Amino acid sequence: MKRYRLFPARLLTCFLAFAFILSAYPQKQSDSLAVDALQKLDVPFFKGNEVHLLPNGQTFFDDLFHYISRAERYVHIEFYKFYNDSIGNATLDLLRQKAKEGVEVKILIDGQGNHRRTENFTKEDMQRLRAEGIMMYEFAPFVFPYIHRAYHRDHRKIVTIDGHTAYIGGMNIADYYLYGKPEVGDWVDMHIRMHGSCVAEYERLFAQMWEKVTDESMDAADYAGPDKSGDDILMGVVARFPGKRSGLMRKAYAAAIDQAEECVQIVNAYPVLTRTVRRALYRALARGVRVELMLSANNDQQLTPNVTAIQMKKLMDKGAHIYYYEGGFHHAKSMMVDGIYCTTGSANLDARSLMFDYEINAFMFDKGVTNRLQDVYEFDKRSRCTLLTPENFKERFTLRQRAQGRVFSFLKGFL
Repeated sequence: MKRYRLFPARLLTCFLAFAFILSAYPQKQSDSLAVDALQKLDVPFFKGNEVHLLPNGQTFFDDLFHYISRAERYVHIEFYKFYNDSIGNATLDLLRQKAKEGVEVKILIDGQGNHRRTENFTKEDMQRLRAEGIMMYEFAPFVFPYIHRAYHRDHRKIVTIDGHTAYIGGMNIADYYLYGKPEVGDWVDMHIRMHGSCVAEYERLFAQMWEKVTDESMDAADYAGPDKSGDDILMGVVARFPGKRSGLMRKAYAAAIDQAEECVQIVNAYPVLTRTVRRALYRALARGVRVELMLSANNDQQLTPNVTAIQMKKLMDKGAHIYYYEGGFHHAKSMMVDGIYCTTGSANLDARSLMFDYEINAFMFDKGVTNRLQDVYEFDKRSRCTLLTPENFKERFTLRQRAQGRVFSFLKGFL
């Protein structure tokens, strides 16, 4: 009788222990496999991070100005575009004040991103800024006849402050992130603010580019900050360097997609997909994974949407769900996988970003961040998107546009 009474208790204990093991290791699925796959690519990982989403220009600039105003030691800024317009000047006014307070201010801008007739900073402008304590320099000035400099641009968007705060994402310093553009409407984008151990890596990457542009080395010890935040988000920092780690970004995207078990959701303005990423999506579809892509119905490029349309048609024919955002120009660059890990940053899913430019993305392994990105995505999908179908494909893209898409697809690395 004694043995009979204990048997159910032992059985219940075993069942509870088994249930605990399953609940304690839920990530022994796609997320842990994705971490392993990225580590095999030598992607550095950082624990103990905190992430805040900044899903529009107003939120981003308000947040950025708040943290710059609190800077005590340094503000380091690296943007593809930093326009000499109202928001650019407001940023510089704040930075002038911080420089007067003794804060070190360093700014890198890309030569091509700064190559505009009306809104660019001239050499004289940058000299005046340096005299005011704002050390602004230009990466690879886009000056004839140095056409080869057009191949590799600094497309990154990084801000680091006092070793404890970093920003990356898809936004530049320009008015249209606040007010849109007449030809495309509202400009929609995504940036993130981070605290924790990952900040040191973004500062290291900034210092590397600073030395490349100015020949001035920066001692990492001088810019160190706390390596722990209030949260414990695991983050992989994927930085593409032309000539050194040229294939890293596209391989990282493919590795993350290859571990998907249920769903891949991608938001990208220019998904002129390279073969590596395209084949990863095909493999996901073949496994029965739901693949969704959201791209913009309005676009600031002329040929790119037509080239993209041909690839989207092929993906649709293989079972992918393609959504066209109708609420302006959607310029964000995000991907969510299985609702448990995600990435966002500066990289477009085109050959320009994946094969030529300097880029940076954060791969975040956290359900909370991923779900918040998904909430934004799902809202846009429900209220501002149109699903591409075989029936409306020809209505959306004329015969001429489809022909252009096929003819100009060989230029996809430059679109």
